[in-house]
Amino acid sequence: MFVDSHCHLSFPDLLPRVPEILAAMAANRVERALCICTTLEESETVLGLAQRDERLYATVGVHPDNEDVREPTVDDLVALARRPRVVGIGETGLDYYRLNGRSVAEMQWQRDRFAVHIEAARATGLPLVVHTRSASDDTIDLLRRHGVASTAGAPVRGVFHCFTETREVARAALDLGFFISFSGILGFRNAEALRDVAREVPLDRCLIETDSPYLAPPPHRGKVNTPAWVPHVAEALAAAKGVTVEEVARATTRNFERLFGLPALGGADAGMAGGPA
Repeated sequence: MFVDSHCHLSFPDLLPRVPEILAAMAANRVERALCICTTLEESETVLGLAQRDERLYATVGVHPDNEDVREPTVDDLVALARRPRVVGIGETGLDYYRLNGRSVAEMQWQRDRFAVHIEAARATGLPLVVHTRSASDDTIDLLRRHGVASTAGAPVRGVFHCFTETREVARAALDLGFFISFSGILGFRNAEALRDVAREVPLDRCLIETDSPYLAPPPHRGKVNTPAWVPHVAEALAAAKGVTVEEVARATTRNFERLFGLPALGGADAGMAGGPA
């Protein structure tokens, strides 16, 4: 049994194909998928997907790259988080990869938005889904300053999704109590440095994801990605760690359930014969 911990079924490449995608998930033993929200404007579509099918769950948040969208408040996110089948806050974080002529100092709006999400995670007790690209120092710093334990309650927890950072960033995230999620990038030919990182992340802190419709894993690279292909990510993680795909399936499913507070769906290795299509 596999779980896709991060996908975008609300995006135009996938939304019209949801029935087909759900059938392909079943054929490839993908039992659950987490539909990630990237704007408040998109939230009703994301929540609707999760509410229509018991295999799907949702988050609420605004992606750091998105500009000219409604800016979230803590109250906005807390109210949306009360809706059925919402299990996380995000996708949130920092992204300095495309500054478009601006300086890092001019990206304060991203840091302010991230802090709003961290506060919403603290208020709801839900985990954060963190995106970081070319911004790992500030991402870790904000989590340390706003997310650590205090009189306000327990430390904020969550996952660094689609991880492509260094060992040092992975260790810092793990020290903060976060999980690390690997995508199809892990199987790319030029991703040996990332596989080295994956070898060092304890299996009980790993998740797997597609980030679909992006980053289709080998042997589907270049195609529109779907949650049905997350077993290929499990294969890449198993190969990097020198364990079986069954072990990765069990561990990552258990980790997903633990992080997002979901009941177990039975044996994570049920129906493991054969490989993904």
